[in-house]
Amino acid sequence: MKTVGETLIDLLEVNDVDVVFGIPGVHTVELYRGLSGSKIRHITPRHEQGAGFMADGYARVSGKPGVCLVITGPGLTNIITPMAQAYQDSVPMLVISGVNARATLGHGRGRLHELPDQRGMMATLALMSHTLHNPDDLADVMERAFAILRSGRPGPVHIEIPTDVMALPVAPPRLQMARPGRPRAEAQMIADAASLCLAAKKPAILVGGGAVAAAKDILALAERLDAPLVTTTNARGAFAHHPLSVPASPSLKSVRELVAEADLVLAFGTQMGQTDYDMYVDNNFPALKNLVRIDIDAGQLARGPLAALSLLSSAENAAADLLAAIGTGNSRQGNGAGRAEAGRAAALAELTPKMRAEIAVLDTIRDTLAGTIIVGDSTQAVYAGNLYYEAGRPHGWFNAATGYGALGYGPPAAIGAAIADPKAPVICLTGDGGFQFTLAEIGAAKDAGTRVIFLVWNNDGYQEIESYMVECGIAPEGVKPTPPDFLKIAEAFGLPARRLSDVAELPVALEAFRDLAGPSLIEIHQTKTAGATA
Repeated sequence: MKTVGETLIDLLEVNDVDVVFGIPGVHTVELYRGLSGSKIRHITPRHEQGAGFMADGYARVSGKPGVCLVITGPGLTNIITPMAQAYQDSVPMLVISGVNARATLGHGRGRLHELPDQRGMMATLALMSHTLHNPDDLADVMERAFAILRSGRPGPVHIEIPTDVMALPVAPPRLQMARPGRPRAEAQMIADAASLCLAAKKPAILVGGGAVAAAKDILALAERLDAPLVTTTNARGAFAHHPLSVPASPSLKSVRELVAEADLVLAFGTQMGQTDYDMYVDNNFPALKNLVRIDIDAGQLARGPLAALSLLSSAENAAADLLAAIGTGNSRQGNGAGRAEAGRAAALAELTPKMRAEIAVLDTIRDTLAGTIIVGDSTQAVYAGNLYYEAGRPHGWFNAATGYGALGYGPPAAIGAAIADPKAPVICLTGDGGFQFTLAEIGAAKDAGTRVIFLVWNNDGYQEIESYMVECGIAPEGVKPTPPDFLKIAEAFGLPARRLSDVAELPVALEAFRDLAGPSLIEIHQTKTAGATA
């Protein structure tokens, strides 16, 4: 018979896991026993926070859960921040940790890496947290974990295995992939929604990150209804450059006016939360006429805003069902392309010249590197892109400046994205302040041979916070952390690097680094690089 650790690897393989992120330790070595003989690739970050963010980026691009192996105690507490980010952004992540031997749990006798109640702590932010006391329960627990990850609203799941259980023998379990169950709205609810669609003269559609997998059917529905498609940050690129696409934030006045004027708004897979719909916290997002919400999470539907109709369904099922219910001969004429074009122009005009210059840099990246994925950290160019940027592909734009908003997300998440899609150009757009949170992960990118281009947007500190303090009449303090010489950091890790004197040099630099076998670095300085600001 195999051990629990060996069987765990078998169960990961049968559930289509091809990569795990983790740092081995004494408290997890038995989980690694079967890894070298498996088809699963192991990626070693420099910090467990990096493991979690890599798993996040991997999951967003691959569509599969990101899996991490971490030690008990500090390994697990280090990964809490990425788990919270995954919870807020509905990203499937499986964290498998060690925990001290069963007989020691709860006694508080100062064991190495001991926590008072590790599972209880994780239960506050995981969709499921389970301690494996009985080896024979392993297959059932793993099946339940993957069913949760694939069935409802995704998020982090945690399984902990006591150190004295990891090496125990376990009877050969059934090796079968967990089967997801995706909710589907009742036929009458779909019929009611279809009736509203057919009656609408000026419909609009809101699309969130939870609906990207349904983009093809949602686009067909939009074309049939002649409805502009407003995409939130995590849905950008789902309808790249389509005449109905409005790649602009619902926090902008012009986009709010577009949806407020609609006589029907379909909202697919979007939380309609503050970081997308009320970024400036002005509480002015309008009440919508005939709002129809489609969400996989009943709790989210209950949180509001108030809808005329709420459909508990996956976006894929709802879009397909609505298309079938509306039929092919009922195309509407609502000047959707004209309304979308006016919305795009008004949204862009609403931004400052500085923001437009930053968006122009994003456009240059997209147009230079076809199929590129831009993974952002919290930095000013990313904030501008969240307000307005049309990615060139689905999952071609995501960052931590939504939801939980963790600094240091970009570098490791970009590594995860590059592992998920090794053929795609991947840009990590990070500020000099945020980069220093996870700077060491350059080494992980080098080890893994990922073709990530780290694009550092350097403004010598936390300029966004400094500007906010000034606006609030507060003397700036703590906003000038000295950045390192990033080119020397790159040299230390063996990365080719270039500092731009003019933004016009960016296409040449991108082309030069595009086909390298590993990572590289480009620096744009906000005041020293010509063209970085208007």
